[in-house]
Amino acid sequence: QVQLVESGGGLVQAGGSLSLSCADSGRTLRNYNTGWFRQAPGKEREFVAAISRTGRTTSYSDSVKGRFTISRDNAKNTVSLQMNRLKPEDTAVYYCATSRGVVVTTTREEYDYWGQGTQVTVSS
Repeated sequence: QVQLVESGGGLVQAGGSLSLSCADSGRTLRNYNTGWFRQAPGKEREFVAAISRTGRTTSYSDSVKGRFTISRDNAKNTVSLQMNRLKPEDTAVYYCATSRGVVVTTTREEYDYWGQGTQVTVSS
């Protein structure tokens, strides 16, 4: 049974850091490319970062490149998103999702399982 669960969200001041974690109690995450997306109020859900099954390939949106880092911990069966130098515009609900595609993708429609999301709020 697929159950993606995000954790680690919260309230932080601009310039601060947060680490999000995505876990799946029903599957082995290293068998799937895994991505993070976010959705701010009134906006569409947008790609943030993704990591391949092996962890050797990563992809980032231009808006977070150099500030966010996606990684895997296969022993814990988790995928993490380390977010540094946070900005108020990073405020959103952050979602973890998995894809069965061959290559890492930034396309939302190619992810077939999603978590419920975790709120990240960055105050100015």
